[in-house]
Amino acid sequence: MRRFVIGQAKNLIDHTRRRRQPDHHSNLRLLSLLLLPTASDSSPRLFSSSSSDMSASDSSLPVTLDSINPKVLKCEYAVRGEIVSIAQRLQDDLKTNKDAYPFDEIIYCNIGNPQSLGQQPITFFREVLALCSHTALLDESATHGLFSSDSIDRAWKILDQIPGKATGAYSHSQGIKGLRDAIAAGIEARDGFPADPNDIFMTDGASPGVHMMMQLLISSEKDGILCPIPQYPLYSASIALHGGSLVPYYLDEASGWGLEISELKKQLEDAKSKGITVRALAVINPGNPTGQVLSEENQRDIVDFCKKEGLVLLADEVYQENVYVPDKKFNSFKKVARSMGYGEKDISLVSFQSISKGYYGECGKRGGYMEVTGFTSDVREQIYKVASVNLCSNISGQILASLVMSPPKPGDDSYDSYIAEKEGILSSLATRAKTLEEALNKLEGVTCNRAEGAMYLFPCINLPQKAIAAAEAAKTAPDAFYCKRLLNATGIVVVPGSGFRQVPGTWHFRCTILPQEDKIPAIVNRLTEFHKSFMDEYRD
Repeated sequence: MRRFVIGQAKNLIDHTRRRRQPDHHSNLRLLSLLLLPTASDSSPRLFSSSSSDMSASDSSLPVTLDSINPKVLKCEYAVRGEIVSIAQRLQDDLKTNKDAYPFDEIIYCNIGNPQSLGQQPITFFREVLALCSHTALLDESATHGLFSSDSIDRAWKILDQIPGKATGAYSHSQGIKGLRDAIAAGIEARDGFPADPNDIFMTDGASPGVHMMMQLLISSEKDGILCPIPQYPLYSASIALHGGSLVPYYLDEASGWGLEISELKKQLEDAKSKGITVRALAVINPGNPTGQVLSEENQRDIVDFCKKEGLVLLADEVYQENVYVPDKKFNSFKKVARSMGYGEKDISLVSFQSISKGYYGECGKRGGYMEVTGFTSDVREQIYKVASVNLCSNISGQILASLVMSPPKPGDDSYDSYIAEKEGILSSLATRAKTLEEALNKLEGVTCNRAEGAMYLFPCINLPQKAIAAAEAAKTAPDAFYCKRLLNATGIVVVPGSGFRQVPGTWHFRCTILPQEDKIPAIVNRLTEFHKSFMDEYRD
């Protein structure tokens, strides 16, 4: 019965998707209007659907750009920047002017948002969540025909840990204790070292945890955070919002985006010479946007560096399930530190995990956690106080985070289907990554390192001087100029490398590997044709 209901739902979804066939209208002028460059690429143009949108020069209201917090003005987040705003306008216009464009859909390759691009959620996770959210289902006899027995058992177990079984109520500010117990047990099983549920702070995705730690560590612009370049813009944005200084360390593209300890030492000393006290080192493993997976030897060197220099190690490990090459393996920094004999009194380590990535891709459910180790009790009280200001993370996200770290085990009713879904998603991601990597490396003037993990490729584009001059004339960064032209011609949305920072004089873009496999050939064809045309147009 359960499989029949799921099958009928899939058939309904497929039928709905097939119903909308493109009709044809012509409005070519709108495209050129949408793609006019803004005066400054660092200040994205925002489009408003409001008919009462007021002029930016209207100073009669109490809040103006001159009066708001300058830290907000300094903050940038390219992943949802100007190009995405343009794409959203195009998507709206496509509904009524489909013949106006050389493409019939916008393909969002700008952000790691798997389910928006067709990835299906894990059945077991959603069954448990449904039962916990609508507890009356557990009293219905038909439920046993629609849901797996282990999802029903797990839902009861979770509800028994929630006071009053009220999933719509606030929880403890660190998260529901029983769910933190499950997460700690999952960490212990993964690493082979003990984990304490009292070290777990559950969050709405990993981002609030990062913000919380920046609040804790930064008191002025004299406080610095070592961040990888290229970096995920969350870090630069959070540091800017909290008034600190981003201390860049450059990953070595020539060696597969390697992290060199000599570079860390160089940038640390440079920061000290400027009067900046470096408080922490942020490491993203697997890398975003660069897709590299650190070796255990490299991680050991990083741990030693942090211990020697007295730095907090901020370990962004949200892509820990996303490793696609046989010669690399994910190791948590906590596992590495403990295997080196370093305990709570030796190194301060904060590890971030999220339900948004991996094979689950539950971005909209907003769940995650940070594991906080190596802090004194009085400092931990302050972290708890900051968490308490937000009351608690959402309960659905908490439930999913516990499921991610304690999935079905061999012998469970859902185990076989769970493993099939998980392996199917990860295998497909690896195939897509390889296909796109090979296609990018065939393009003139483009080099792309392999995607060892995560969800992205970050190719380097050697742009002709004429294209760079055209970008300068349009008052935009050269890679942003390329990305806008790509969107104009193909409907493909990628993020300019300048939004992630990069070695000066180099140009990149970040492209996700998330579009479904049946769309990859079309993406490759569109990109190849566009790139050839672009290079011919601007050839020196």
